[in-house]
Amino acid sequence: MLQVQRATVRIAGFTVLRGLSLEIPPGSLVGLIGRNGAGKTTTLRTIMGLLPLEAGDILLDGCSLRDLPAHERAWRGLGYMPEDRRLIPALTVEQNILVPAWARAIPDTARRLDTIYQLMPEVKALAGRPASQLSGGQQKLVALARCFMSGQRLLLLDEPFEGVAPALSQRLVQAVRELAGAQSDLSVLICESEFKWVRRLAQKVYLIERGEATEQPSPDGHAAAG
Repeated sequence: MLQVQRATVRIAGFTVLRGLSLEIPPGSLVGLIGRNGAGKTTTLRTIMGLLPLEAGDILLDGCSLRDLPAHERAWRGLGYMPEDRRLIPALTVEQNILVPAWARAIPDTARRLDTIYQLMPEVKALAGRPASQLSGGQQKLVALARCFMSGQRLLLLDEPFEGVAPALSQRLVQAVRELAGAQSDLSVLICESEFKWVRRLAQKVYLIERGEATEQPSPDGHAAAG
């Protein structure tokens, strides 16, 4: 469904991605694992169109995204959950979730919001609360919900488990799995610094080092189910 082909990206004169390639099949959950500074966030930002390619290409269903700005990629169903959540403090939880729908006039907004509330009842319970009053873990759940609202084809999740207590990380694992399961052709790319939580989700795992990605055997030899 999505292919990154030998992507090279430079930031402030430094080469961050060095011919990176990876594939995300339709309906799959893929992990990208690497230490801080290895290029994980750069990879997601490049896929989303927030950083330009110096060389290589990004294909969605065989069509190049190289020359499309970020908002056009969002129109094609790419959703992005940044590591720092980027919620709007003065808006309520529900308003934050609906921001992509307001920007894009998503036609099935009510159905997607209902799906979010069914699968993430704790988010529904927070719907009227200002984002400024949320804990860090609650903000992660809301940012995931907002990403699902926008991401009708692909969810790009940057460090969703970073800094989150184990119990809430387990809840996030369940939420990602259920959101992906709610739409059979939805794909997910999860970037993390370690395998711990990704191994519970991913059918395919890449290791990124110095801006290059290599496909790895699944940590348990298969995609974990629970």
